[in-house]
Amino acid sequence: MSNATDKPYRHPRRGLIGPFLLVGIILAAWTGWWFYLVQQIETRLEAQVVALREDGWTIQHAGVSTTGWPFRARVSIPHASILAPSGHGVAAPEFIAEANAWNPDHWVILAPEGLTLTRAGKGKVGVRGDAVRMSISDLRARFPDLRLELVRAVFTPHPGADPFPIASAERIQLETRPHLTNGEARTDEMDVLFNLVEARGRRGGPVEGATRDGELTLALEGVVAQASALKGPNAAGVFTNWTRAGGRFTGVRGEVSAGDSRALLTSDLLSVDGDGRLVGRVSLTAERPGPVVSGMAQAPSGAVNRSGAISAAAATAGAVNGDRPVELSLEFRDGRTWLGLFPLAPAPKLF
Repeated sequence: MSNATDKPYRHPRRGLIGPFLLVGIILAAWTGWWFYLVQQIETRLEAQVVALREDGWTIQHAGVSTTGWPFRARVSIPHASILAPSGHGVAAPEFIAEANAWNPDHWVILAPEGLTLTRAGKGKVGVRGDAVRMSISDLRARFPDLRLELVRAVFTPHPGADPFPIASAERIQLETRPHLTNGEARTDEMDVLFNLVEARGRRGGPVEGATRDGELTLALEGVVAQASALKGPNAAGVFTNWTRAGGRFTGVRGEVSAGDSRALLTSDLLSVDGDGRLVGRVSLTAERPGPVVSGMAQAPSGAVNRSGAISAAAATAGAVNGDRPVELSLEFRDGRTWLGLFPLAPAPKLF
């Protein structure tokens, strides 16, 4: 028989409070970590800006803000302008850099409103597209992994600037990473991958001439030797120091399509002169190369010896029988691209 005066049993609330208390402690610890991370990011960013300015760089920007709590660090840098001592630079209405709070060694940098490239001695060109982004990871490695991507990019030279080689491209990708041999990174070598997809040349330029109003697609990969020597006060100094240190491209392989023409290209060794132009020889196995060579020769910015280049183009076109592959050899020297004895166009300029 129950006692009517017994009080009803109450469950202890300690078990309900425990999980909430644990979540609160974790949240407080994570928030502390997030604010510490943000402080470190802002401090190191400012220190890097000061160091670059002392080395002759011109860097300007409006107030920097950091958001993204709790899981991201998002740094907004409005009205940013970066100009190297060489005269090359980049500016944007806003740069945004993002990283996961649990992995601050991997950053994605965006230019949501596009950017402006400054080319030393050639003026500025505006770059707009569906995406203008760069990612960088393994920041503490000698050569971090770097990926640059432009999606549906449009290039517009500013008034008074020199023409830009291409007017638009569906996609442009540039990737660099440490070169691996037997699974281990070599001390001073770096892999480079470059993709140019469905690019259209500017009116009257060499790309338009080579493609005959079509599109140019290029995929290249190779190894940069003596990569750590790619430094100096200006573009000429960068490549001069690199070349003197034994800098070169090795194991270059690629594929190019221009209009109706296709080619596989290889080169065991390429270097760069003090003006940033390629030096060396490239072997091509081409299908229907005549239109490309002829277009390069007849482009307004093409040959030094126009009659000779057109003759070479005609000879090349005449050597092609239907779609039968043709072996060609292009040589880059003296700032020009040569087919045998005939100059076709300026040698590719890297910087």
